[in-house]
Amino acid sequence: MADIFTKEQISQALSQKHGDTLAKKLSQTCVAVCGLGGLGSNIAMMLTRAGIGKLILIDFDKVELTNLNRQNYFLSQTGMYKTQALADTLSKILPCTDIQTFNEKINALNVKKLLKEADIICEAFDDAAAKSMLADSIFTLFPEKYLVSASGMSGLGSPNDIVTRKITDKFYICGDGISDTDYVKEIFPSKVMLCAAHQVHTVLGIIDMKEGNL
Repeated sequence: MADIFTKEQISQALSQKHGDTLAKKLSQTCVAVCGLGGLGSNIAMMLTRAGIGKLILIDFDKVELTNLNRQNYFLSQTGMYKTQALADTLSKILPCTDIQTFNEKINALNVKKLLKEADIICEAFDDAAAKSMLADSIFTLFPEKYLVSASGMSGLGSPNDIVTRKITDKFYICGDGISDTDYVKEIFPSKVMLCAAHQVHTVLGIIDMKEGNL
């Protein structure tokens, strides 16, 4: 069915929803998603639907049955690498998004190579050390890039606890600010997707407010 629509028709449809100016900015922006679990898989899905020009997807893990309560994968994709499974899904949503995948664990040694083309970076890890490593690396290596991170989204507390905080001009944190490990281990799709939506909405706002290319 996707073959019946041209890239121009898809672009026109996005422009009708977002306006020509923002749609063009979105199509010219590259966003890296670091970690493709509950946050990252849903971030990538929403950014694709918004018409982002390029996505860099980074993860080393495979889809497991226990992931499916909150991650944007299908039962038929269990056992596949998350990068491959998500790229396949996103290509069915909007095939005009340029998707680059790295099936490896991001660390201080490869972060420069993996993120050099990204304008905005979404951190979607569930490990505190990985979050800290990524932030420190970006602040040191890429002070010109934007980082949209996450902290806290577990349990059945009020969804209104999920907020977005602007830490610096180019660093944002979304979530309830409570450590998932210290607080409660129950992870539900509703709060995870709320936090992912906050991250995506922050990315869209950054793109919208910029003059010209990022």
